Amino acid sequence: MNLAKHLVETAASRPDGAALLVGDETVTYRELLERAAAVADLLVGSGVGPGDRVGLVSPNVPAFPAAFYGALLAGCAVVPMNPLLTGREVDYYLADSSARAVLAEQGAAGAAREAASALGVPVVELDASGVVGGGPAGGAPAPAVRDGADLAVVLYTSGTTGQPKGAMLTHANLTSNARTAAETLIRATPDDTIMGCLPLFHVFGLTCGLNAAVLSGASLALLPRFDPTRALQTISWHRVTVFEGVPTMYAAMLGVADDHDTSSLRTCLSGGAAMPVEVMRGFEERFGCQVLEGYGLSETSPVVTFNHPDAERRPGSIGTPVRGVEVRVVDDTGADVATGEIGEIAVRGECLMAGYLGRPDATAEAIPDGWFRTGDLARADDDGYLVIVDRKKQLIIRGGYNVYPREVEEALYEHPAVVEAAVVGLKHSSLGEEIGAAVAVAPGHAFDPDAIRTFCKERVAAYKYPRHIWQVESLPKGPTGKVLHREVVVPSDVVVE
Repeated sequence: MNLAKHLVETAASRPDGAALLVGDETVTYRELLERAAAVADLLVGSGVGPGDRVGLVSPNVPAFPAAFYGALLAGCAVVPMNPLLTGREVDYYLADSSARAVLAEQGAAGAAREAASALGVPVVELDASGVVGGGPAGGAPAPAVRDGADLAVVLYTSGTTGQPKGAMLTHANLTSNARTAAETLIRATPDDTIMGCLPLFHVFGLTCGLNAAVLSGASLALLPRFDPTRALQTISWHRVTVFEGVPTMYAAMLGVADDHDTSSLRTCLSGGAAMPVEVMRGFEERFGCQVLEGYGLSETSPVVTFNHPDAERRPGSIGTPVRGVEVRVVDDTGADVATGEIGEIAVRGECLMAGYLGRPDATAEAIPDGWFRTGDLARADDDGYLVIVDRKKQLIIRGGYNVYPREVEEALYEHPAVVEAAVVGLKHSSLGEEIGAAVAVAPGHAFDPDAIRTFCKERVAAYKYPRHIWQVESLPKGPTGKVLHREVVVPSDVVVE
């Protein structure tokens, strides 16, 4: 059950069909398979093969799908990474996953080269079109034999404490979730063009965009970096029928005044954060399409619930479980709460990860009884529709990117002047949330927010560092000394645009 078999099968059934659309460039399914085969040949020739982990660093250009499916063809598990990560962050991902090689798009290879060099791991570079080495290989290779329970992707995620953890997603996990997205949500056919503006290194874009498109033989219109005007242009140029994005993308597109023909739009999927009802209604009215809101996590491949196209849609709700997935709302003991009461979302089913790589204790804590505790609080109505109430974890979502406070706090703590730090989300009109940090300064040090900000910026990705930093005498703490993020006070002079 190798996930790459979908590319082989689609390339055989419609070799000249458009797999990828990027500006004026079209990559057919035959060409995508050839480029993926070249990557696989190079990996195997280097002694990297079934069961090995391979890092992948690329923006949304053809290099990503070529490298992703190439690694899978060779039987490897892929470790996708945000191309905005710093060298030290890439170093952590590679070391923690025991990666044997790194596949990187040339324009985004700087941090990968730095980290791989330090670890003695080879870097294979592809140009933006996905060509590696001497050019495309010929033929249609047979994917390495993989079992459904074998590892396909290691996706790094974390809560509010500790280092990021690698969620182990299997071939069965990703195949099931991609099929669910393609067949029951998008209802994709080879005539569809899916918008690929969600990052492919993120599980939403990977599963519902790339894997769903390849599975159904649809085209994927890639946008290397989201821009609302470029997104509308892409919809018009390539007659996009399915748009997938986070709420901030929808709001940004609504704010663009233009006359692009977007009449091709049929279905839109939204996830990653709650979509304001007025944004959903405004988008549907302006663009004449249906917006379906849902919910998922990295650990669940990702889709857990959705407002289904053939059922009643309830704005403000994340819908009901998708096929192959069960959901409960439970209390701290794991018992079901009453209908309408608030509890934590617990999930099990075909989408659920195999666990956290190398972290059996963390796996047991997250899945104590076969049900994954998501950390998200919700309530269900009499019909099973779920509404997210709050986040049990302090995850911050800035412009669609997940920012985990503890990771940023670790960087802040490295500064000699910082004795305590708490990173919190600040409401932002266009990004959803902005990054803020309350810090207590060590005796004998002056408070210099610009210096601390610069220090942190050098250690985490550009979307993670705190734009707003303020000084506190000490941070609010509970009886056990745990910092209470929810009680951090934001000074009145901290102005967030």
